[in-house]
Parts: sequence; C-alpha cells; structure tokens
Amino acid sequence: MEKLSKTLTRTVVLYCYTNRYARRALREIEGAYREMLVEMVEYAVEHKASQETLHRVFYDKFRERFPWLPTRVIKGAYRDAARRAKSFRERKRRGKAYKDRPEVKRVTITYSDSQDWRLEDGVIKLRTHRGWVELHYRNHKQLYGYLYGGWRLASELRFKILGRKIVVYLSFTKSFDVDYNPRNVVAVDVNENNVTIALFKDGALSDIYRVETRLGEIVIAYSERRRRIAWGNSTKAREVRRKLRKLHEKERKLDVLRKTAKFIETLTVENRAVVVVGNIGENAKKRMEEDASSKLRHRIHQWSVKKLIELLDEKPIHVVEVSERGTSSRDPFTGRRIKKFEPLVIRTAVKGLRRVRVMKIVLRVAWVGGRVLERDAVGAVNIGLKYLNSDGSPVALGSTGTHEVWVKLVNPHRGATPLTVFDYICEYLQFR
Repeated sequence: MEKLSKTLTRTVVLYCYTNRYARRALREIEGAYREMLVEMVEYAVEHKASQETLHRVFYDKFRERFPWLPTRVIKGAYRDAARRAKSFRERKRRGKAYKDRPEVKRVTITYSDSQDWRLEDGVIKLRTHRGWVELHYRNHKQLYGYLYGGWRLASELRFKILGRKIVVYLSFTKSFDVDYNPRNVVAVDVNENNVTIALFKDGALSDIYRVETRLGEIVIAYSERRRRIAWGNSTKAREVRRKLRKLHEKERKLDVLRKTAKFIETLTVENRAVVVVGNIGENAKKRMEEDASSKLRHRIHQWSVKKLIELLDEKPIHVVEVSERGTSSRDPFTGRRIKKFEPLVIRTAVKGLRRVRVMKIVLRVAWVGGRVLERDAVGAVNIGLKYLNSDGSPVALGSTGTHEVWVKLVNPHRGATPLTVFDYICEYLQFR
C-alpha cells in the first residue's frame, strides 16, 4: 500500500446584496482597479514581468495616483495582471490568441489579504476608502459544509459587480492522505458517447463498466438548435442572443461529466485503486481535425477528455495519465493488431420516470482468435495494462489465466443498470 498527500482547492460562489452607499464605494474601486490592470497587463506581456517586477515598477506610481485606495487592492491587481499575462502567453504559444495584447473586458477585483476582509455572523465585510462595507448573503449550504467540514478558508477574496448584485468568490483548501494499491487500477477510456472503465484488482482484470454519457449526441443536438435559431439572422440581434442564452449545452455536459467523475471516484475509493486515464493532447486533436468535415471538427473540438481529467484531479484520488496510442487497435491477449471493427447496433427498452423509451447502443466489434472484442472495452483494458506493465506494453491478459468479465452498463444519472436487462448485450462484450 502506498500513500500520497494531495491538497485540494474548492471555490464557493456567493451572490450578495448591499446598500447604495456600499455599491458606490465598490464601483469607485472597480474603476481604479480596471485602470491599473490595463497598464500592468500590457507591461507584463511585453516584458514577461513577474509579480515582484510589477510591484517594483507600479506600486509607488499607483499609491501616488490613488492614495485613497486600500494598499492590498493594488497588490491584488498586479497578482491578477501576472496571471492574465501568463495565460495570454500560453494561448499565444498554442495559436489560440490572435491579438498582440490581451483585452481587459471583465474585471474581478482581488483582495489579496484577509486583513482587508472578514467573514463573520453571516456577513462579508470589506475595507474600502469609505470605511468597512457589509455584503449580505442568504443561507448557503455549500459554504457551511466547507466552513464546518475541516476546510481552511484562503486569505484571498475575489468579487465582481453585476448590477445591484455583488458576486463573491471564496476559496477553501484541504489536505488529504490518499492510500492506494499500485496494483489496483481503474483505467478510463473517454469516448464521444461513453466512458469505458476497466477495473483491475491485484493486476488482474475484474470488471468493465460502460458509462453512457451521450455527450456526442448532446453536442450534435445543440449545434443543430443553434443553427436553426441563427438561420438568416445575425447572432448580434437581440432576439437571437436571447434565444441562444436559453441553451444550456455547457451545463448539461458538465452535469454528466461530474456524475461520471463521481462514479469513478466511488469505484476508486472502494478498491483503493489508482485512476489511469488515456490522455489525448492538443496535438492529437489537431491531427484528427485536419481532414475532418466541419461537423466532425466541431464534435472533436467539444470532446470532453481534458475536462473529465480536471474533474478527477479535483477528487481525493491518485490520477495518472498515459498515452492512448495504439490502445484501441491491439488485442490485449496477444498484442496483435486488430485490423477491422464491424458496427453492431443494439436497441433495448429502458423504463424512465414517465415512459419507456428505446435506447440505442452502437458498438464496434471484431472477431479475433475465437473471441469477440469490443473497441471501447479493448481501449480501457489496454490503458490499464500500459500502466501495470513496467515496459508500457498493452499485453498481459494471456499470461494471467482465463478471464470471463462481463461489461456492466451504467447510467450516470442513476448508477449501474441491473445486468439482467442487458444480458444479451454482454454476450458480445465478454472477455473469456
């Protein structure tokens, strides 16, 4: 058994309200903050300046220009500027920034030290040039869970002004000791419409789970809805913008990914395992997009591999990334290349809350050496074998004995589906 120390960070968003006097003071701070931020971001990008350099160059200058401004607001501004400049340089390097300098559109004011703000008696107090102002918020279950759940409140507070509301961001940190057996592995293969998970116990394949995320179908459906809304109109038109705002594609995708990450976390903690994820980098996505049509490029661009990895990294579990190269095209028993997969479509009736609907599952199967192998299951198994084998080769099952592992279908909103409903599906997906 091995142990890993991991520190996690959580951010709580509070929608606060206050009086007219406090809003006026905060808007005056916002104006000065924006002016400072624009100057410092341009300087940081041009000179690749750090926080220490920005402090040396701009602190005295802004103290003289804004003598009424709290000192640590200036420090928060050059911390914000350094972050923005670093993010812009990174995007420029990856070819995703098309301007010479970043634009400061939205401003989130940073209070870098807890001496200038307090959280007490259900009120957030901020120090301003007009004295201390109070921001009131309603009961917040998530906030109380972190305050009384062993999490430590960070010294930095950020807020922005949205009309009459003040949106406050509080950060919490907590350290965890993660116990895991390096021979217990939860291997994750992220696909367009499903996430396939292979569970290894003591280096031997134990179970395979197929989580039906349907993210690819969500992307296609929302793309078609956006096309219909904007057909023949400018996306800047007021009515078009109003309809587009009602689309919640991002929220639906994030909800499915969070529930999938929760299922993986539960499986990992129960088995004291290490999570191994097949990572597809930006270069691999670019290669896939090169010869694709516009619709396929959009679907590849919306692929949620990176977001799922981020959600798993935020869990108290050990996450390792390995290359996916060749994992879906190699037989895990013999290591031979699988030349071709044939499509197999299975339809079954699934009982919902109000009605029974038909669920279509698209599989890609191949007959290799007397076994029927499914492409996504093969990918997940090979990802786990790459981590378990010291030489990184995705071949080991042939020497570990006879296997009969059934693939279990999982609905991310409800958990594992009873296997009896899908027995005939699993006849195609068993490893013998």
